[in-house]
Amino acid sequence: MSIILYGISNCDTIKKAKKHLDNLGVDYSFHDYRKHGLDSDLVAQLEALFGWQTMVNKRGTTYRQLSDEQKQQLDKDSAMALMVEHPALIKRPILRTDDQALIGYKAADYDNMFAKS
Repeated sequence: MSIILYGISNCDTIKKAKKHLDNLGVDYSFHDYRKHGLDSDLVAQLEALFGWQTMVNKRGTTYRQLSDEQKQQLDKDSAMALMVEHPALIKRPILRTDDQALIGYKAADYDNMFAKS
């Protein structure tokens, strides 16, 4: 099973998610948007899973730095373009397996995803 954790390495929530996965003994790869890049194809795949409204991190600094006009005119196309240009705008972390995906970090969700059957 392929497991990928997406995010930005200096994010505290990413650090918590990585530690949790390590404690569960989960073998995963980490895709750092800043180091490995982020293209429109990946954003489109993630948008299909979660919807652009869920992906936009409205609590983050990047969102708060958008102009009022950008915020008011935010729609799927503009949000996706902004996420490619400013990856920190994406809610973190995103965790994908071959058949499941989570956005945001909740320990219980990670435990449930990797529960031994």
